[in-house]
Amino acid sequence: MKVEATVVNNDDASESGGEDVSGDGGKDVNGGESNGESGKRCQLKSLAMTTMEVVKDALAEFETALTLDPNPTEAQAALYNKACCHAYRGEGKKAADCLRTALREYNLKFGTILNDPDLASFRALPEFKELQEEARLGGEDIGYSFRRDLKLISEVQAPFRGVRRFFYVAFSAAAGISLFFTIPRLLRAINGGDDAPDVWETVGNAAINLGGIIVLSALFFWDNKREEEQLEQISQNETLSRLPLRLSTNRVVELVQLRDTVRPVILAGKKETVSLAIQKAERFRTELLRRGVLLVPVIWGEGSKAPQMDKKGFGTPSKAAASLPSIGEDFEKRAQSITAKSKLKAEVRFRAEVVSPAEWERWIKDQQISEGVTPGEDVYIILRLDGRVRRSGKGMPDWQQIVKELPPMEALLSKLER
Repeated sequence: MKVEATVVNNDDASESGGEDVSGDGGKDVNGGESNGESGKRCQLKSLAMTTMEVVKDALAEFETALTLDPNPTEAQAALYNKACCHAYRGEGKKAADCLRTALREYNLKFGTILNDPDLASFRALPEFKELQEEARLGGEDIGYSFRRDLKLISEVQAPFRGVRRFFYVAFSAAAGISLFFTIPRLLRAINGGDDAPDVWETVGNAAINLGGIIVLSALFFWDNKREEEQLEQISQNETLSRLPLRLSTNRVVELVQLRDTVRPVILAGKKETVSLAIQKAERFRTELLRRGVLLVPVIWGEGSKAPQMDKKGFGTPSKAAASLPSIGEDFEKRAQSITAKSKLKAEVRFRAEVVSPAEWERWIKDQQISEGVTPGEDVYIILRLDGRVRRSGKGMPDWQQIVKELPPMEALLSKLER
């Protein structure tokens, strides 16, 4: 039994929602509705309704498939595609439940959820954030492989954490053993007698051992807390790397594909504020381009009405995702050729357009919360060439300061940043 479904091309329907996309409201110069635009709207509306019917039918098929005693691979596919159906219908809780079951019982890789454009709308919902947090915490129930991959990246970034923990545990054990033998001596010293040890010396030894245990235990738990914070940041960076952009050539790519090529500068705020910041950036265009700056404007509130990422069919990974190594993916399968990299670099211009703005808004607001900034404030975020956050701030950036701060792409510091 093959559990899969192909949905008819719904790009136009998903992007327009059946509304007029002509930009002029479908009116002719005399104020009347043009027949061509009216027909186009009717066609789009009809296509949207047809797509919803196909999704409904596909959902029923996947539910039926799960009742036919499927093997683990088929069950995983059915649950995953069922989640895609629910995501398309805006049913975040049902989509999360399907994915949670696939992760827990059928070894679904969390990286697949991060990469699939069919789940773009789901990744903008609070239910995705909850699921991602469960996967980050790991355990036997859900997301163990995701946490394992996060920890591997964490160990690369903090290679001596394991060594420190070993010494914390070893020295704490040594202090505990010493304290164990010191307590009887202390009791003898308190009781007194001819052969009793010195009280103050014994108390001092016991205090040193006890203090050492307390300090080393505190350091151990502090290191664990730091690791959890680092894992959370790596998880956020991975989510960021999967956010889609549309280049000036109309090609849609994920941010991960631009690593080592550009330094994205995310401008998030009200439309007037972001537009003014872009105008000011134009004055430094040449110098910013030399430093690999790519402007990524995100307008608050446009996530609810802007088009989602183009659909590729339920359960089918985006071709744009197969570019660079990432969590849960095989390096060789995702390695990008030099030729493809050069072509992509030629397509990058000074500014890109966000795709699936709701995903972008959710990620930025999560970042604001982690930084103690009120969600929804105007902010900018500068990324490094390797895709990690370089720095962020409230308001819009000072472009002259950024020109001074960022080294040119051919400079040694830029090569070290890759």
